[in-house]
Amino acid sequence: MMMKKLLSACLLSSALLVGCGHTEDADSEGCEHLRNGPGVAVTASATASGAPAVSNDHKRYDITLPSGGTGSVSFASGEAADYVFYLNTEVPLRIASASGQAVTFESSATSSASCTTIQGRHVAPLEVGTYTLTFGPGSGTVSLVIEESGHEDHAH
Repeated sequence: MMMKKLLSACLLSSALLVGCGHTEDADSEGCEHLRNGPGVAVTASATASGAPAVSNDHKRYDITLPSGGTGSVSFASGEAADYVFYLNTEVPLRIASASGQAVTFESSATSSASCTTIQGRHVAPLEVGTYTLTFGPGSGTVSLVIEESGHEDHAH
């Protein structure tokens, strides 16, 4: 009888641990890729048409903004989900659907409790489709990591 109670307590506590902390898991994942890459250099387009593609493929995209201060890249969402967009600098980010409809963020922050490298953290609900991410005004290079909310990467 004691063994059954112990097993039940262990199962309950592990279920609670698994159910909690998705935000922290995504943040630590985003932070790791912001810090360590692998990095891919991309030059943002001054317009939405012809914007180079970025992905949620466990890479850091080092996006060079045009001299005008705003630049765009495209992101193809493979499934309807919440995506977290991590930035290494406080630069404005706007997301628009293929039809030009602005996407409203579920949350936005300029920091993360688990990682000081994260200077922008934006959560957006996206449907399947291609979106334009516009950064700026800003200058120089912005590093971007995209994670699916609640996703854990075990491929390291």
